[in-house]
Amino acid sequence: MAEELRKDWHIICPDLRGHGDSQWSPDGNYAMSSYIYDLDQIVHQQGLAPVTIVAHSLGGNICLRYAGVYPEKVRKLVAIEGLGPSPKIIAERATKSMGARMRDWVDEQRKLSGRLPRRYPTIEDAFKRMQDENKHLSAAQARHLTQQGVNQNEDGTYSWKFDNYVRAWAPYDMSYEDIEKLWTEITCPTLLIYGKESWASNPEQDGRIRHFKNARVESFENAGHWVHHDRLEAFVSMVKDFIK
Repeated sequence: MAEELRKDWHIICPDLRGHGDSQWSPDGNYAMSSYIYDLDQIVHQQGLAPVTIVAHSLGGNICLRYAGVYPEKVRKLVAIEGLGPSPKIIAERATKSMGARMRDWVDEQRKLSGRLPRRYPTIEDAFKRMQDENKHLSAAQARHLTQQGVNQNEDGTYSWKFDNYVRAWAPYDMSYEDIEKLWTEITCPTLLIYGKESWASNPEQDGRIRHFKNARVESFENAGHWVHHDRLEAFVSMVKDFIK
């Protein structure tokens, strides 16, 4: 995607903490406030504002909040399945007490502490895993993502550049009401992208679109959670039209 967009725009592709070539948290703590701070440091230090942001999943969640915190710093925003869990799932979580949520989180952290990064004997084995998990990827896409997404271990095996602790859902965060309020503070044109084969809940159907002043939802056929990979050509075309 960056290779397509770089012909017309200056592209910066940061790796989130715990992802890619960025450092992993020493204590396995990945707070949303830290992600937002990291993003603003890039924008602030490079003097980039106002920026156009294209972000996916966790990245979309971060950037939607960021655009509410700093509406003057975002020119346009494309969030691919970035609103997070559906209102139904949020309501189910709200029935748990803080004590129960803390206990669940501690238990999950302990389990993750004993989970070593999976090691693949060859890069071909990692490539096959990538293909198996993402049925819409072409072989060329899957190979590119695999080559960029693994490190070689000292014993010659390969592991993903991803800290397992990122998977742990924090026991506390901004309240859902505060998150919805941030969405109402976004002033820039916003494009919310969804794949029709994804597990994610479409905000037009679950009512969350009402919190946005200037947003539209677009859904893609034959696409799951990774819309930008599953339908690369159509996605890039839509994004170009939106951000130009």
